[in-house]
Amino acid sequence: MDAEATLARVAQASMDDLLAFDPVAATGLGDHRWDDHLPDLTSNNQRAEVLRIEQHLAELDAIDDTMLSVDSLVDLEILRAALGRAHFLRAELKRATWDPMVWNPATSLYLLLSREFAPLDDRRKAARARVRCIPDWLAAGRQTLDYCSAIHLTTAVRQLAGTREFLDHQIRQLLGTDDDVDRALNAVEEFQQWLLEQQATATRSPRLGDRLYAGVLWHSLDDPIGAVDVLRQAEDHLDEVTTAMREVAAAYFGQQRPERGVVQRALDDIAERWPVTNATLNEELARALASTREFTRQAGFVTVPDVDVELIDMPLFHRGVAVAYCDAPGPLERPGSGGQVLPTFVATASTPPDWDAQRVHSFYREYNGLLLHDLMAHEAFPGHVLQLAHDRLARPSRVRAWGRSGVFVEGWAVYGEEVLLAHGYEPGAGAGAGLALRLQQLKMQARMCINAILDVRVHTSDIDEQGALDLMQYRGFQESQEAAGKWQRALLTAGQLPTYFVGYQAVRSIVADLRVLHPEWSARQLHDLLLGHGSPAPRYLRMLLGL
Repeated sequence: MDAEATLARVAQASMDDLLAFDPVAATGLGDHRWDDHLPDLTSNNQRAEVLRIEQHLAELDAIDDTMLSVDSLVDLEILRAALGRAHFLRAELKRATWDPMVWNPATSLYLLLSREFAPLDDRRKAARARVRCIPDWLAAGRQTLDYCSAIHLTTAVRQLAGTREFLDHQIRQLLGTDDDVDRALNAVEEFQQWLLEQQATATRSPRLGDRLYAGVLWHSLDDPIGAVDVLRQAEDHLDEVTTAMREVAAAYFGQQRPERGVVQRALDDIAERWPVTNATLNEELARALASTREFTRQAGFVTVPDVDVELIDMPLFHRGVAVAYCDAPGPLERPGSGGQVLPTFVATASTPPDWDAQRVHSFYREYNGLLLHDLMAHEAFPGHVLQLAHDRLARPSRVRAWGRSGVFVEGWAVYGEEVLLAHGYEPGAGAGAGLALRLQQLKMQARMCINAILDVRVHTSDIDEQGALDLMQYRGFQESQEAAGKWQRALLTAGQLPTYFVGYQAVRSIVADLRVLHPEWSARQLHDLLLGHGSPAPRYLRMLLGL
């Protein structure tokens, strides 16, 4: 069998196994063969999966890659990276033994309800099967979890409250009066109570340490850059952004030279001039989404595909990590049950009802009316919604679609914020709004740098909470509530926060190289070419582009 045929066989077997190992991820990706299953996260099964992954890696290593086309070589490297990551997660990181957040079953059910990818009866049948799995699954969670992190435990308890509400309303409405739902609700409540009883012994540090973090960073970025280089480059870029912020803030006030404290004064003024409240948030978001979408279409710096976008409230069981996210149909998803194009969601979270007035005020000083335009540029146009629509239109190989790179996806979204303003976008919100928005976009760039710095320092050094808050508030000009939330996110996650910075640097570098190769090309031609290969990691995109 020749190398191409061997790769195709190994690729299919490898993907089938990894999808079967994680049925919830498979549903999200758009492969619905296991919609009636939950993953087996028990330690014995995880060890069995490690052995199977090692077999696939050995088969990949036996392929003569010198006989492969460039496209197939990229597929091989994506497979190798995905299998290596899956092996590391099971053999080394072992989150299911210390992070109770992974045992929350809500997402497995939400994915079956949120889009009409199949007839309702089919999705109802799959949901019922998963609901029936929940009691035994959570019992396995109690047997598997050991020596938890306190912050992961308390976040899991809070999110499980949203899971109970979801089961008792949306799932009960779907399945009707049903003993299966009652048993699942009781199991979730018992699991919550069991977690609360573990608080006294939940003393594991949420910090991964040098060795584990090095592995997490490698597998998150799919790039040889290490923690030391990420830290150095992010700190250097933060210095550049801070200088630019001072210049823009001075211009906002009509000053020739920046004065001491000018950035904070400008941000204070912007927060007062463009206020947002819980009552006006959805209206402001819809306005920002429509405005950035229409400008991107008219400016013509990239093709804007026809895509159905819906703003939704973030489900309660997803809150506690990020303020907003883009939820596009999975890359393996086919048209819906009626042949319709499935919608892309932009989910956002308003402030919780138990927050006091001071916390709410701090939140909306950060997420003021102009910042929401930059947020929609990142999450929607020309950011995630647009890029992921291009991904679907590109029809990459199944391996490339399945192996979508978060580094490229996040890198394009940050780059998209910058490009939107570079082409003259203004929010149409009164005098000075253009410079004010530019300052907000630079503030988000500073946040991007600090995200990377924080992730590295939290998991490899001894930065404490006050040091982290000072970094975010004084270097990044973040409001106290935003900084507190990001400190929590850095403890809860590892390796994801640097994807924005590393991806942005990579996308910007690729665009610069393409401009050198094609100086006569328009921005649309360059960007469409960049987006025309799916969402591979930047180093694979360079291979596909011949750079």
